[in-house]
Amino acid sequence: MYDYTLLEALAAVLREGSFERAARALHLTPSAVSQRVRLLEERAGQVLVVRDTPARATEAGARLCRHLEQVALLERALAADLPGQGPAPGARVTLPVAVNADSLATWFVAAAARMADEAALLLDISLEDQEHTAERLRRGEVVAAVTALDKPVPGCRSVPLGTLVYRATASPAFVARWFPAGVDAQALARTPSLTFNRQDRLQQQWVARVLGDEAAVPALATHWLPSTQAFVDASLAGLGWGMNPEPLVRPWLDSGHLVELLPGQALGVPLYWQCRQGLPVAPVLTRAVCEAAAAVLPPSADPVR
Repeated sequence: MYDYTLLEALAAVLREGSFERAARALHLTPSAVSQRVRLLEERAGQVLVVRDTPARATEAGARLCRHLEQVALLERALAADLPGQGPAPGARVTLPVAVNADSLATWFVAAAARMADEAALLLDISLEDQEHTAERLRRGEVVAAVTALDKPVPGCRSVPLGTLVYRATASPAFVARWFPAGVDAQALARTPSLTFNRQDRLQQQWVARVLGDEAAVPALATHWLPSTQAFVDASLAGLGWGMNPEPLVRPWLDSGHLVELLPGQALGVPLYWQCRQGLPVAPVLTRAVCEAAAAVLPPSADPVR
């Protein structure tokens, strides 16, 4: 049997990223939190927290945090089913979930609202590129993720959500200035583009797909802009061209404030929902995510035009 006061201290350190912030959240001193985590490590016989900035879980520490989350969900379900019992007023379990920024900006908030309402949850949503969210799931840092990986992470179920369609867009004035002779590899190599972060390869993937010229990709000039809405704003302002989610830019394309660099040459990114099997609220989470995605994303089997 684990001492759950010790487990809660461990979970707080990993959730908050430091012993000091965990202490404030638990209304304890940093020394008390440190002692609890150290005692848990002694009982487990191994290190559970990498003392870094921010603090990170070892594999064993992540497993213990998942155990604590499972227990909290099971206890709440049991209390709700027993006569005269029920969860304490306002009691909610916080679940960590990884989502790519463009899904969060286009359709995931509707799913989150339904999850929170139907399962009485709090969500700790972390942003990660869709190519890397599954790695956080694999490391045990989250219990579910929106990901581009279709193969299930061990212990998870993978459910297709549809395709998030991206359009290579810019303002008409920007296109007239930088592509007077049309869009080709040479023009793209010298034209300012927009990139979300160092993991973002959408621009490179689009160039390789439409031009078949990987050699032009490394020479792309780019502005770094880690915000989905700022991508759209920067495209409208003429800062650069970027791969924008179609649900966000369709009104601007229809009004003529934005144009496609190469009309009809979209890039589709199939997305999947992976959730840990055995999680008591997994069916509620999966249903909420699938229905919210279906309202915005075309099925992955549909051709992208």
